[in-house]
Amino acid sequence: MNMIAIILAGGLGTRISNETTKKPKPLILINGKPIISYIISHYRKYHINKFIIAGGYKFKKLSQYFDKMKDDNLFFDKKTSNKIEDQTYNKFLKSSKKNKFFIKVVNTGLKTQTGGRIMKLKNILKEQNQFFLTYGDGISNVNIKKTYNQFQKTKYIAQVTAVKSPPRFGEIKFSKKNNSVEKFSEKPSRDASWINGGFFILRNKMLEFLQKDENFEKDVLPRIVKRKGLSFYKHAGYWQCMDTPRDKDKLEKDIKNGKIKF
Repeated sequence: MNMIAIILAGGLGTRISNETTKKPKPLILINGKPIISYIISHYRKYHINKFIIAGGYKFKKLSQYFDKMKDDNLFFDKKTSNKIEDQTYNKFLKSSKKNKFFIKVVNTGLKTQTGGRIMKLKNILKEQNQFFLTYGDGISNVNIKKTYNQFQKTKYIAQVTAVKSPPRFGEIKFSKKNNSVEKFSEKPSRDASWINGGFFILRNKMLEFLQKDENFEKDVLPRIVKRKGLSFYKHAGYWQCMDTPRDKDKLEKDIKNGKIKF
């Protein structure tokens, strides 16, 4: 899977706690390790080794974290422009290191919405036939290879990983006729059971649905749904976001107890 993974990591993260007054949410420590590093490790298990981090709030902290990371396999592009710089990226491509990986943090703006952040990465994404997309605050053991294999058998524009969770996230309604999404709602109904878990796969064509600085979940995905272009992959395994201190505590306990392994 020679694809780029985009990690949305630019939000303010005001609900989690006062920790985000000093650092961006993806750098909040879970058992001594930033949550974003767990996310990257998960993708790397499936041989995804190119990561573009869409930063915004305190994006320099993200850059500093990866710049100081002591890992000989890491090729970190220090420039924050919205394109892949040739020098570092070419060294990465030419390297024969088995476990090599490339990371670039892009400043996509302080108050930019999720759809706007993707739009600001167009210079990078227009060269990709397809790419992965996820959030910088959610951990899962979803099988990335299986999501990829399922998507390759279709002609859909995008695929969302649906997970089971209490009804406080965007609700997904499935079509009974095929594998498409019939409805994608920002606010779920009271009896919602399958919700947006992130871990998207998107074809280059989705860039045509980006119109301005808007919300990816609320504005862009429903637009794709209207074109019957959004499919789903159901993941019934582990998934946990980190919106509140309580979520953080649960993640720490789950990892310590081996409920999810890295």
